Amino acid sequence: MTPRVSLQYSQWWIMKKPRAAVGSGGRRGKQASSGEGRGRCVRGSRQAKSSACAGTIPECLEVPAGLARQQEEVVSQASVSLYHLFRDVAEVTAFRKSLLSWYDREKRDLPWRRLTWPTLRDLASASLEEVNQLWAGLGYYSRGRWLQTGARKVVEELGGHMPRTAETLQRLLPGVGRYTAGAIASIAFGQAAGVVDGNVVRVLCRVRAIGADPRSTLVSQQLWSLAQQLVDPARPGDFNQAAMELGATVCTPQHPLCSQCPVQSLCRAHQRVEREQLSASQSLPGTCDIEACAPNTGQCQLCAPPTEPWDKTLGVANFPRKANRKPPREESSAICVLEQPRAFGGARLLLVQRPNSGLLAGLWEFPSVAAEPSEQLQCTALLQELQNWVGPLPATRLQHLGEVVHSFSHIKLTYHVYGLALDEQTPVTVLPADARWLTREEFHAAAVSTAMKKVFRVYEGQRPGTCKASKKSQVSTLSRRKKPSPGQQVLDNFLRPPIPADAPSLDSTAQ
Repeated sequence: MTPRVSLQYSQWWIMKKPRAAVGSGGRRGKQASSGEGRGRCVRGSRQAKSSACAGTIPECLEVPAGLARQQEEVVSQASVSLYHLFRDVAEVTAFRKSLLSWYDREKRDLPWRRLTWPTLRDLASASLEEVNQLWAGLGYYSRGRWLQTGARKVVEELGGHMPRTAETLQRLLPGVGRYTAGAIASIAFGQAAGVVDGNVVRVLCRVRAIGADPRSTLVSQQLWSLAQQLVDPARPGDFNQAAMELGATVCTPQHPLCSQCPVQSLCRAHQRVEREQLSASQSLPGTCDIEACAPNTGQCQLCAPPTEPWDKTLGVANFPRKANRKPPREESSAICVLEQPRAFGGARLLLVQRPNSGLLAGLWEFPSVAAEPSEQLQCTALLQELQNWVGPLPATRLQHLGEVVHSFSHIKLTYHVYGLALDEQTPVTVLPADARWLTREEFHAAAVSTAMKKVFRVYEGQRPGTCKASKKSQVSTLSRRKKPSPGQQVLDNFLRPPIPADAPSLDSTAQ
């Protein structure tokens, strides 16, 4: 491959599966050899736009004729338009420079960009309880467990030597997939390995106007190819973090801040918005849409399907294509906050530990049971569960306080919240190892999920013994009751993308 060939093509060839070559005597071979398959790259003209999306190679790329025939053949066979690709080194260089310059100015001081456990041995020697405690509130708790499992394998089985490439990281460490391997290899070891997470998917789909389903195999392969092509070999770790940062703070799912985007001039989605606005302002008839210009055979597989036309109210948020997600499974449980208000040293709350596998594995929670069809059966089952932990309890004070609805990645769980305060005469047995009496301060510092903090706020807002709460009490009032902990506020502020001043507020939307 000669130096004149665009960097894009080398990465693209890696992604594509080889297919049988078309004979040189075929119709396409004659066209390519005569130069008819090469576009003119006339900026701003419809001819240039059509050729760019029809799978032809602009002359300005200086691709040798023989290779041009092969590239056009692959484009045609795969039904992928060059419009969605980076077509020359200068464009890639400009993208890298603009993104990294922005990142150097705007990057956030995120807590995980500082050291928590300074060495692998420190992490490997930490208890799962400590890991869960620091991870609490972040979601996807299995990631914290895999993090420690990987550290222990490096220390105990690999002699303390961390794998240094994306390939070996993915092959040797449990729980490490393609994205995690690329992130570690680039950030920690300087390997020019691209990464694709949800933020990067959104950025790439908009920058190259990829409207097909990003979950499909072909689109996923193309996104990884683009990420690998773009990553800066001099600063791969910073580049990957910059791409994720851009998606998290500027190129957001809703209300993207296009005016603040460092790669706006390279964004095909933004160009599409400008073209639509110009057409509307001049009352022009519909023009040839670049996205509708498929290769010679069939619809471009990176374009949005014809069944999903452009929505002018969404702008660049037309990309990426919204996934048709399966609705989460709905479940219900009854849960009780059991308190000793007059315990020595201050009031105590009963927490029990979840099993070491499954949802929220190893985290602490208030005792709970599966919901029953009637409240009487539910109270009976919940009281029995409490007695299994602490011995005989009075049934008369078990009171229903409200409901909390919390959505996990695949489950929508409704908690029917009950409360029970023990008087000082109530005997309490010695607790097993997977149960604890905690003060309020210890509860907030413990490895508990966000859902449990929601449950506790319902309890704190309507403590038993004052008045029985209505069954209609909903967690939607929680935001008005109590502010999150200082640590959670810090994380929330870091993770919350900026909202433009002219964006409608939640209150105005609700009205």
